[in-house]
Amino acid sequence: MTASEAQPQADATFDFRIEPKPRLSALADFTTTTGIQVVRLGGGAISGASPAVSAQLAAEAALREILAGSNLTYRFTSPRTVTIESSPDAAIALEPISVTEISIGRGGVSEIDITSADIERRNATDLRGVFRGEPSVVVGSSLPMSQKLYVQGIEETNLAISIDGSRQNNKVFHHNATTMIDPSLLRAVRVDAGVAPADAGPGALGGAIAYFTKDARDFLSVDGFGGLIKSTFNFNGNVSTTNLTSYSRQGGFEALGSFTYGKGSEFRAGNGEQVLGSATDVLSGLGKLAYQSADGHRLSISHEQIRDDAIRPFRANAVQIYGPQTTPLVRPYKLDRQNTVVSYSNVSPEGWWNPNVALGYNRTQVAVDQYAGATPDTYSYTSEGLTDSLNGKVENKFELSIADIVAGIDFYRDRARSIERTYRTAETADNVGAYAQARLKFADSAKLSFGLRGDHQQFGGINGFRSSDQGLSSNVSGEYALTSHLTAKAGYSNVWAGVPLAENYVQNPAWSYGTGPRSVTSDNATAALVALFTSFRIEGGVFRTRIWDARVPLWAADMALRAFDVQSQGFHVGGTYYWDDGFARLQFVRTDTSINGRPADSYLGKYLTAPIGDILTVQVAHSFASLSLTIGGDVEIAFEDDSLLNPVTGIGRLDGYEVVNIFAEHRPFALPSLTLRGEVRNLLNQTYAARGTYGLEYGSGVVRPLYDPGRSYLVSAKLTF
Repeated sequence: MTASEAQPQADATFDFRIEPKPRLSALADFTTTTGIQVVRLGGGAISGASPAVSAQLAAEAALREILAGSNLTYRFTSPRTVTIESSPDAAIALEPISVTEISIGRGGVSEIDITSADIERRNATDLRGVFRGEPSVVVGSSLPMSQKLYVQGIEETNLAISIDGSRQNNKVFHHNATTMIDPSLLRAVRVDAGVAPADAGPGALGGAIAYFTKDARDFLSVDGFGGLIKSTFNFNGNVSTTNLTSYSRQGGFEALGSFTYGKGSEFRAGNGEQVLGSATDVLSGLGKLAYQSADGHRLSISHEQIRDDAIRPFRANAVQIYGPQTTPLVRPYKLDRQNTVVSYSNVSPEGWWNPNVALGYNRTQVAVDQYAGATPDTYSYTSEGLTDSLNGKVENKFELSIADIVAGIDFYRDRARSIERTYRTAETADNVGAYAQARLKFADSAKLSFGLRGDHQQFGGINGFRSSDQGLSSNVSGEYALTSHLTAKAGYSNVWAGVPLAENYVQNPAWSYGTGPRSVTSDNATAALVALFTSFRIEGGVFRTRIWDARVPLWAADMALRAFDVQSQGFHVGGTYYWDDGFARLQFVRTDTSINGRPADSYLGKYLTAPIGDILTVQVAHSFASLSLTIGGDVEIAFEDDSLLNPVTGIGRLDGYEVVNIFAEHRPFALPSLTLRGEVRNLLNQTYAARGTYGLEYGSGVVRPLYDPGRSYLVSAKLTF
């Protein structure tokens, strides 16, 4: 891992293009040793991407190394543009080359970008690991198959979630994960926290999350083939996880196949107890085929799937809920999620024609055993819940001199079905939307983004109920450079999301919808100040999300329309310091959540929110180039909070904890294709349940939450070929 790869996640990915093609082969073969991934585009241009906090920091880190010892110099002609040119006495002249940001991010005012370098550095093995060090994104539960994700306190089913551009419909069962995904397959993740643009998709009540999986271009810049194998062993539970990936490019055709298999026993918490139902039994895979013509037309198809099949706690998001024992403590769970996407784009657009077309289908299936009879362990039958979504979009990006405008139409057909022994139920939602988002740049001191989308939804309920509604969503955000070092940014959005489908396992054939469910709406607001110096970045801001009529039904016949008003608000402060071979980053976030005006709890907050409180994270990494060694670690401190404690019931207390993770990674000089890594997670052997975990605020005697692993030693090896 190089110094630039060791930098933390970016606030925006720095993408660049070099035109015209350099005359010097040293630049034409732009090296990837700085963490910059290079691909060739039509016409001989070269482009690439580097994870960094700003365009200037990224360019400086790369150019210092690439141009060292050459007759080339660089100078910034604007904060986002650098010109590379030869010195006056150079033996070989070089036409000036402009390196300009071409952001694949949307430039949102509250955007969080998780790069491939972040995922690699964190050695993520679950969703928690992907977002480690990002306190604005909380992942509860220690089991990947029951992890819930909260962005600024809002649960992910209130966000616009997509994988490779395909909208996800994963709300199956409140005891299991909503979007389980294998980090080994991920290229990057983009989070719009709170305020999301119109082209993020429908239903962005509290923002949006876009997952991007790997493809052959991430490994090969020219024709060829290769692969990698990575194996990780966790001594806490003796969990072995192996990923095998192969890829090739030839004559415009591309192919990638990636498979991960994990197997292991139950892990132990910090107190030494084995966590019931925490064994590992997971299989995931990704396949991609693509063709790209010489003039840039690109067509691809991908299929991604993950399956978790193991014995879990009876309610998979908690070890035990105390009360009369009428069921076994554990039962089989089978979670199977898959996503297929066909897409078309043009990687060498000309003028106003820059299309993006995607058609996706995804399905999530959960099967659990049900019990009846005189004893708790008398098996009765296996029930199933299925959600799926057929969705697509057609959009075009119009590039103007001072603005980019994305306009398009999208649709989805979502279904949620329950298959029980004596009945079957289903709800459906069909939506068609049209949207436009404009992103303007005024010189180098200001940005403005605004957008509008309109949606029409038809809702289908149980027993033939039908209703329809339509609404508008709008957003506006901007940045302004107050000084050469200080930037102010703010944003606001109002979102209409239609009627959310009920989860499968609460659907009741006796439901009565009356006059029909109300459409869900929300308001989001954010504001921040960012100070950027040569080696420092300091940021602080506030946020608030309000959601009205958030539907969360119960199984009872009169609960089909149960809904709540939700609010999450707070502030964040943080700073990052960079040096040539590493970085240090600190972030603090306070998140206060409420439901119907009262402090939130994880029971009422199913699919809505959870008590989060105060979280501080620290990340540090440093590379020793002479040793080909990188060391680092991260700390998460969740502060104790008893402000919501009920002295009579003992419910409401949030226990504090401090979790320290450290790692060392080495690439032998004799075999640079081999990466060896050792790490210790939960170094202090804390006994804790992470924030966002179900039931952690209820105390002993009510809920026994899922504790996270105690001190865990991991070793891993990755070999590329």
